[in-house]
Amino acid sequence: MGRSVEDAVRAQRWAQVAVGCAGAAVLVLVTLVGLRGIGVMVAGLLGLGVAAAGVWWALAHRGPARLFGMVLAVAAPVWVLGFLVDSGMGVASLLAVALWTGAMTAAAEALRQDRKERTVRETPAARPARPVLIMNPKSGGGKVEKFDLVAKAETLGARVLLLDGQDVSELARQAVRDGADLLGVAGGDGTQALVAAVAAEHRLPFLVISAGTRNHFAMDLGLDRNDPARCLDALTDGTELRIDLGSVADRPFVNTVSFGAYAEIVQSPEYRDAKAATALGALPDLLANKLGARLTAQADDTRLADPQALLISNNPYETGDLLGAGSRPRLDGGSLGVLSLRVDGAAQAAELALRGEQAQGLTVLTARQVTVTADTEEIPVAVDGEALTLPTPVRCEIRPGALRVLVPRDRPGATAVAPLRNWRQVGRLALGH
Repeated sequence: MGRSVEDAVRAQRWAQVAVGCAGAAVLVLVTLVGLRGIGVMVAGLLGLGVAAAGVWWALAHRGPARLFGMVLAVAAPVWVLGFLVDSGMGVASLLAVALWTGAMTAAAEALRQDRKERTVRETPAARPARPVLIMNPKSGGGKVEKFDLVAKAETLGARVLLLDGQDVSELARQAVRDGADLLGVAGGDGTQALVAAVAAEHRLPFLVISAGTRNHFAMDLGLDRNDPARCLDALTDGTELRIDLGSVADRPFVNTVSFGAYAEIVQSPEYRDAKAATALGALPDLLANKLGARLTAQADDTRLADPQALLISNNPYETGDLLGAGSRPRLDGGSLGVLSLRVDGAAQAAELALRGEQAQGLTVLTARQVTVTADTEEIPVAVDGEALTLPTPVRCEIRPGALRVLVPRDRPGATAVAPLRNWRQVGRLALGH
């Protein structure tokens, strides 16, 4: 489904706002600051680098060194602001920053409107005759009860199975044996993945109900995360998407698999109730290689040596758009997203803050297969947020088009993302092209 005329008009208007704000920001710096604008830029970059170094010290050390890092992370931006005020450039600089922030926001919206289309091909779907929906009453703080999902689903002809400690995969397989022609889940992404694998195995349509806590999978499918009941509309007026399914050690995943620091931290029993304190307690030893396995990953033909954190995703996440980070432009690209990170000191932390994807310690790529090995026989792995321990080597693969997903024909749509650096496209949109 391509863009409508209204989307095109909105894209042009947002692009015009973006160009206007960007031009005004440059004009402010040139007219009110002049050549001193170079000093503004240098001070800003220096402050960003020093603040990033401070964050590194705060994460990688304990005691006085951590306190020093926290002070540095706060003091650096305060120093930059003080420098600007003392030099008489404070108001002009703040105005320029505000205008540039507005330009970036408007540019992002223009590019989103320009790409507001169904990137995954849709096919007509028949109404299921014997749908079975598995619902976790505890998921998302009790959304199943809050949105009366059981009664609404049964009204639409679905059979509902409430999850209460059973093996969800076996529950789904039994539903298939009983004649289900659709499987659906109201629960977290980990539960979604397990039932999705059963649906893919039997080539049945799969229905996602956004009743989890964060609902990342539902977001990238374009579903309504504020009202899970709207997902049930697919039972009466649905369309089918054919998307990819990830696999790690023969276990399915719909979003991500994490290795390294995060996977180590979530293994702790204290993590659920005290996430920040648990992470701060473990990170110094993890970053200094005193704790945790040393990893090596082979992503197709690329070797990733000793990453501190490794994230494998079912299709790559958009990293060029900082305002839209955390979403995937599509779920049928047939490749895994791979993000590898290694930062060994404050200087590399500053480089990462200043250079982003171009920093030496960060590798972003795509692959069809990733194999992770380690200096231990087993390693902790976080699969769609769930803590597991798997024997090495651990193999991650993509199964292109393995999953048939039934979604409502009328749905909000996934957040369309596009790189903010593409100012040439923003200019073309502003001119109506």
